[in-house]
Amino acid sequence: MREKYEVVIGLEVHAQLKTASKIFCSCSTAFGAEPNSHTCPVCLGLPGALPVLNGTAIEMAARAALALNLRINHESIFSRKNYFYPDLPKGYQISQYDRPFSEHGWVEIPTAERNDAGHAKEWRLKKFGITRLHIEEDAGKSLHEGLRESSSKSYVDLNRSGVPLAEIVSEPDFRSSWEAYDYIQYLRRTLLYVDVCDGNMEEGNLRCDANVSIRTRGSERFGTKVELKNLNSFRFVQKALEYEIDRQIAVVEAGDRVVQETRLWNEREARTYSMRSKEEAHDYRYFPEPDLPPIVVAVDQVARVREALPELPEPRRRRFVEEYGLAFDDAAQLVDNRATADFFEETARDSGNPKAAANWILNELARELKSSGTEITESPLKSDNLSEMIRMIDSGAISGKMAKEVLTEMCRSGAPAAEIVKGMGGGQVSDESQIREIAARVVESNPKQLDEYRAGRTALLGFFVGQVIKQSGGRANPRIVNEVVKEILER
Repeated sequence: MREKYEVVIGLEVHAQLKTASKIFCSCSTAFGAEPNSHTCPVCLGLPGALPVLNGTAIEMAARAALALNLRINHESIFSRKNYFYPDLPKGYQISQYDRPFSEHGWVEIPTAERNDAGHAKEWRLKKFGITRLHIEEDAGKSLHEGLRESSSKSYVDLNRSGVPLAEIVSEPDFRSSWEAYDYIQYLRRTLLYVDVCDGNMEEGNLRCDANVSIRTRGSERFGTKVELKNLNSFRFVQKALEYEIDRQIAVVEAGDRVVQETRLWNEREARTYSMRSKEEAHDYRYFPEPDLPPIVVAVDQVARVREALPELPEPRRRRFVEEYGLAFDDAAQLVDNRATADFFEETARDSGNPKAAANWILNELARELKSSGTEITESPLKSDNLSEMIRMIDSGAISGKMAKEVLTEMCRSGAPAAEIVKGMGGGQVSDESQIREIAARVVESNPKQLDEYRAGRTALLGFFVGQVIKQSGGRANPRIVNEVVKEILER
């Protein structure tokens, strides 16, 4: 049934700008404070209180806009968006409408459909348009208790009211839930790279509204769109879109019409529920905000912000593949976090072995960090120590098995690799005469196994090799052990 229809999705992502204070007042934006403790007459919307624009919010919005290839308008204005919610004390939201901060952007990113286990089938690059990035204030938060009981209560926490947001509105360019998923993942990575948003969806730093419709494949006309509101995890976005696509197809196939409305995703029941009929722009009665002057951004200001931008995730991924010869998946994992990507580059250049650096970072180091609950920036292990360890492996000074123990200790203590190896009794034994002496003793003390090997049971080579390595205290070079033992056994 899916083959008959084409899905059309547009996304509105709200990213909280990581300023220390709110957009129009000096109240803190810190998460986790007592309800209504970060408020003042301005963010409470009390009569006579006037907003004053936070300049840092504008700088952060500019970094985000340029990172997404948007054009920053020389002049933009704030507007009042009128609607009543219990957690919007003024009765209107200060936002932007017809003259937004930035417009006409795009991103080109890797995307792929997934199987039922969530594994990508085939990655491809696809370009998605971004209509605009505008600046606005957040509303507060409503908390509900015992909604199905006669003694139900609702509470309002206004700590978020007035927190600065960048709303990033896409073109309706997505044709599957996984494309939407990959796009939001990319947005989050980019905002983290340019250091304008924490990207913590659990704390509400990043939220998504999705507009989804279906149309008969080949049709140019859009279907009736439904808005899915306040999706606060990547998987919720993907799962909610999948459910809504199936729901709309079922409605149309039953001969009914899709109703334009706003719906909420219920994760526990894995379905969407109708919330309210969908508003249009005229319902909000936008008009220019009289208490705030226009935002004017000069050309030289834009140039300075652009020049200060770091290398962004997708260009960096491509460079890792081309410059270091990494596989697509490895490069994508490394650039997912800017600190990890920086750590990799330092290790790759210092060790002279980029592929080994990627392998140790993505496997053993990642496992150590996860088990200790530590971020890579907080780990005692530094890139120069990992580089030293990789060089020791490449020179034959230590084995891969020893290196795992060395890395574990480096993550615990931060000591240099050479110092840890010395404390373990020294590095790998590669002296052939020393290994030959141990091998001769092992072969001589196992005559039964020797006879069986020479009778054709060649798998016993592993037994002899293991015994030699064991008697060397695990320090004998496995490659040399294999060569020497095989030579002795086949005399």
